[in-house]
Amino acid sequence: LGPGEGRAAVLLRPFVHQVGGHASMLTYDEHTICKPLVSQELSFYESLPLAMRQFTPQYKGIVSVHLKKDSLGNLTLIASPGLGQPDSCGRLDSAGGDPAVTLWHKCKWASSASSEHGLVKWSHTQVTKTFKDSCPGKMLLRTDLQYHTDSLLEDANGKQPERKSYNPWGLHCHRQHLNRMSSKHNENKLQQFLLLENVVSKYSYPCILDLKMGTRQHGDDASEEKKARHIKKCEQSTSASLGVRVCGMQVYQADTGHFLCKDKYYGRKLSPEGFRQTLRQFLCNGNQLRTDLLEPIVQRLKALLSVIRKQSSYRFYSSSLLIIYDGQEHKESADHHLPFAKTHGTNPSRVDVRMIDFAHTTFKGSKSNPNPTPYDGPDHGYIFGLENLIKILQNLSEGK
Repeated sequence: LGPGEGRAAVLLRPFVHQVGGHASMLTYDEHTICKPLVSQELSFYESLPLAMRQFTPQYKGIVSVHLKKDSLGNLTLIASPGLGQPDSCGRLDSAGGDPAVTLWHKCKWASSASSEHGLVKWSHTQVTKTFKDSCPGKMLLRTDLQYHTDSLLEDANGKQPERKSYNPWGLHCHRQHLNRMSSKHNENKLQQFLLLENVVSKYSYPCILDLKMGTRQHGDDASEEKKARHIKKCEQSTSASLGVRVCGMQVYQADTGHFLCKDKYYGRKLSPEGFRQTLRQFLCNGNQLRTDLLEPIVQRLKALLSVIRKQSSYRFYSSSLLIIYDGQEHKESADHHLPFAKTHGTNPSRVDVRMIDFAHTTFKGSKSNPNPTPYDGPDHGYIFGLENLIKILQNLSEGK
């Protein structure tokens, strides 16, 4: 038995709603995702200011993960819950056969039409041939090509002719991660992963906008080369002019039943006007502009702004802000004749705003970085981005 397989091992699947970032996000159970542990991020979650907790995913602990190969050479990641770890709904008891049978590479993406939620269903097929001939392998390659040509595939209306029923970005990150791990680590080598709340688990059709916040993206630990690269990216994108840029997006299109997806390469090329248009597109469900969501989103961003203004010494370099809402409209909220339509319309749980990715966050008293570059006062680059974001959304709601 490999490490941790005596107890219930958990097969980690790619998180299908990952729209940005480069670390592979994996699904641990319905309400929990995990990602490779970075000590600076752990330090942030362990000393999180109380006021910020409603704006970050809940931190749920650490889990050990190892790579497993089956007889066909397919790779999969298995988590071994340590003591005191949250119990997983998706447990695979070793008694039930090899936990690696439901392999990532054996997973076919079923089309959204056949799946009950319009999202992704995993159907597990027996791979009879070697991995090289197997269809999922070719599909992974094809996804790679699709995702690279994605932003070129637009017609004059900015619509993608080839809309996909899932977001290819997470798939891309996962495959890169597996390749990195398999070349670097042998099987059974344990890696630590962070367990975090899955902030989109309560949505049937999660529409997600991933925004890279601030005017500076490199951490204090960045090499000169990396620093120069990040500065250039900021100068050439809306990071410099607006303090925010699009890092990824998925919007459910009610008219087609598919998600419209954009990646970070698309976001980097946007002008300030293009950024505004993309924000508008994020609130378009294919039939109409969801103006009902503007007020609750703006309220939540303003609440976050007042919290960030009070955090002295924090610098959230390279962190992202997620704006989330459900693409499945609740009929009653659209019907303003109902007596509770007003209260329902401002119900904040219909939208969510969360900060994620703190691997380069620095603050006084950080355990992982005992002598951080001393910064005084709040993160002005972040505040600049938030203020611009609020302004643009307010203009949208006034029909500008």
